[in-house]
Amino acid sequence: MMEKMLALQQKRRSKKGGFTLVELIVVLVILAILAALLIPALTGYIDKAKEKNVIAETRQIVMAAQTIYDEAYGAKTTVATGDLKLSEVAKLSEVTITKGKDTIKVADGKVAYVKHESKNGKTGYYTIAGGYTTTSQGEKGTTAFTDDIA
Repeated sequence: MMEKMLALQQKRRSKKGGFTLVELIVVLVILAILAALLIPALTGYIDKAKEKNVIAETRQIVMAAQTIYDEAYGAKTTVATGDLKLSEVAKLSEVTITKGKDTIKVADGKVAYVKHESKNGKTGYYTIAGGYTTTSQGEKGTTAFTDDIA
């Protein structure tokens, strides 16, 4: 009788309290479901951040372009297209302007239209009427900045 009790105690001690294969699979399935729910939400946040970034860059470009136009107008009474250069806007705004892809137009002494393609692949637009957006708006303005980006 005593031998049986000792054998049972030894059996209980030697038995490790680990997880079964079914328990591990259930945990993995739950983690996979949580990951499937989280990934689309995170991609939405990333896209919104990219859109806000391109709008901020477009805003910087508009401010720099208006400043350059105002300075050119202050020096002369008429401002020609040759007086306005995208390279100056890039330097003043500290934003990378892409040759052939970015456009700035002026009408009646104000920046009327800006199209800016950011490094992250998003495009930002600005018009006087529509403000800053990531959706295309009609081009307005007559005097354009010269595309002198190397």
